[in-house]
Amino acid sequence: MKSRSRNMLEKSISAMLSAMEIYNKPDFKYREETFSVLCINSWELLFKAKILSLSSNKIASLYAMEYRTLKSGEKSKLSRPRTNRSGNPMSISIFEAFRIITEEFGSKIEKAVIDNITALSEIRDNSIHFINNDLMLCLKIQELGSASLQNYANVVKSWHGDILSKYNFYLMPISFFREFDEAPGVMLNPKEKKVLDYIARIERDYDNDEVNSYNLTLRIDIRFQKVRSDSGLPIQYSTDSDATKIIITELDIAEKYPWDYKNLTTRLARRFKNFKQNNNYHAIRKVLEADDRFAYKRYLTPGSTTGTPKVFYNPNILKEFDVHYEKV
Repeated sequence: MKSRSRNMLEKSISAMLSAMEIYNKPDFKYREETFSVLCINSWELLFKAKILSLSSNKIASLYAMEYRTLKSGEKSKLSRPRTNRSGNPMSISIFEAFRIITEEFGSKIEKAVIDNITALSEIRDNSIHFINNDLMLCLKIQELGSASLQNYANVVKSWHGDILSKYNFYLMPISFFREFDEAPGVMLNPKEKKVLDYIARIERDYDNDEVNSYNLTLRIDIRFQKVRSDSGLPIQYSTDSDATKIIITELDIAEKYPWDYKNLTTRLARRFKNFKQNNNYHAIRKVLEADDRFAYKRYLTPGSTTGTPKVFYNPNILKEFDVHYEKV
């Protein structure tokens, strides 16, 4: 039976694949807006899958909590899940999920990733004002979208291993199906320009030509050239059924041991009053790392036991520190 985090991860991947599939259709009248909605949805599910994984798959870790007002007019001392119109618990937002991952669990997510998501969210939130004839806006969405796909693939790989290798993560360049340089831009609503200006302000912080693993936008620059037929590099795609399959193993390890050293240290600092990152802490941790109930060592080369491994931890390791420190 799949865990909640695994199901949510698979939903996230499905949403991103749907976003790409719709964007790459030859004729789709609501292309950019639909892509923005599905892309942001995919990111939110990915973040929530990460929180579930880091929280031992406790669904309450995704609830939006609030302190309700009592009949006396005072705020309650215990927080409760905020409910929607049907009475079900409301979930945290994508930005709250980002905060929990980076602040409460200490996992690093590059600034370019959240800036890219913020810009796409602005497009999603304002999509009711957009029209496809505004080519400047369409191009900007593609630049943001191309960077978002690259960022997504890199984050998934760093969290869950190489589980996206069978997919082609790309958006069909705008030059292939629109005469961008010749077509006139149309802007029927001044709010569209406000969105473009907003994105331009964010882009100033990334105003260089360097392409990194994580980017805010990826500029589209397509030129057609006539080349000899044998000048390209040969590419072969293997569908060998006997090839080694590691996807399930990678996901299983990530689920059982979701914390790295920074995650563990951050959670301990929040759990105990007198916790210090010193030699005593390292000595306790080293002993626990020898127990596969609490830790797993992943070497750079699969199957190897040489070199310096990266250690991942099971959340149950927290209880082992209770005898050494005073809880908050």
